[in-house]
Amino acid sequence: MRRRATALAFAAACVMTLLPAGAGRANDYPTEVVADYVLACMAANNNTAQALRQCSCSIDVVASLLSYQDYSMAETVLRMRQVRGGGEKMALFRETPFAKTTVDRLRRAQVEAEVRCFL
Repeated sequence: MRRRATALAFAAACVMTLLPAGAGRANDYPTEVVADYVLACMAANNNTAQALRQCSCSIDVVASLLSYQDYSMAETVLRMRQVRGGGEKMALFRETPFAKTTVDRLRRAQVEAEVRCFL
């Protein structure tokens, strides 16, 4: 068992030496979240190879400006705003300064990503 763990660690070290500088994860976003963002972005941009490059660039910019925790909170607020009904309970996601600030930060990051990656 110990020999296998050592072999795996060695293999991982070898792979890391083959990667170009900066190719490691530069942010704390889970791969699933990055893939979901890129796929949704591509769907909105005609699913082309150029859209893949631009959308990948876009999530990288967003991730450089917002921690995953902040991104996740903003996404949660936006999803909760889509819930029908709820009355006063949903006001927390529509009307509070926290909700507005959280979404505004995400929107600013997305605008920056648009400028850097799509123009």
